[in-house]
Amino acid sequence: MRKQIEVRQRLLAENERAAAELRDLFARNRMLVTNLISSPGSGKTTLLEATAAALGHDLRLGAVSGDIATERDADRLRRMGIPASQIITGGACHLDARLVTEHLANWDLAALDVLFIENVGNLVCPTSYDLGEDFKVALLSVTEGDDKPFKYPGIFARAAVTVITKIDLLPHVRFDMDAVRNQVRTLNPDTHILQLSCTTGEGVDSWCRLLLNLLDAKRDSMKEDRR
Repeated sequence: MRKQIEVRQRLLAENERAAAELRDLFARNRMLVTNLISSPGSGKTTLLEATAAALGHDLRLGAVSGDIATERDADRLRRMGIPASQIITGGACHLDARLVTEHLANWDLAALDVLFIENVGNLVCPTSYDLGEDFKVALLSVTEGDDKPFKYPGIFARAAVTVITKIDLLPHVRFDMDAVRNQVRTLNPDTHILQLSCTTGEGVDSWCRLLLNLLDAKRDSMKEDRR
């Protein structure tokens, strides 16, 4: 057990070094970078498709998608006009900073405003791995049930944004929105909580405004730092 703990600590330390280099790289290119984490089927790719449709003419978007197999997510995003790289983990349940670095090696990052890192579908493993992002986004679909924040507290405690998806299905499922919001607020009082449906478009504008505001805030902060 002790050896397993030591190996994990070493891996996390190596990841932190790689993540710090990524963070510097992203800052030099004045990009906003998000790390999307959720269980499979919560709607990460669908949200990015909706984001491309809403913001693709105003912002230069890019994506790195992680999955155990297939390039389906990256293919979907490419069809929406988003440059996308697929990381196939072959079984690993999360992305790490080294993998992201390798897949961005030939990218012209100066040509992007926002980079989305779409993590492997899992509410546990990706939580501990910093990818150099500006913030984590936790997605929870109403079809998953309203007990998930307290069952998987790590990600909801660390995510700066929690997005509750598929709200058009609320009439058809048992899901207590107030209970979920209270759980998330208990774990992270400062998080942004958004509710949306990519099917009807409800709430997508709030998500897009948040991205625009956070991009502006990051760039304004960088201007202040250079003075």
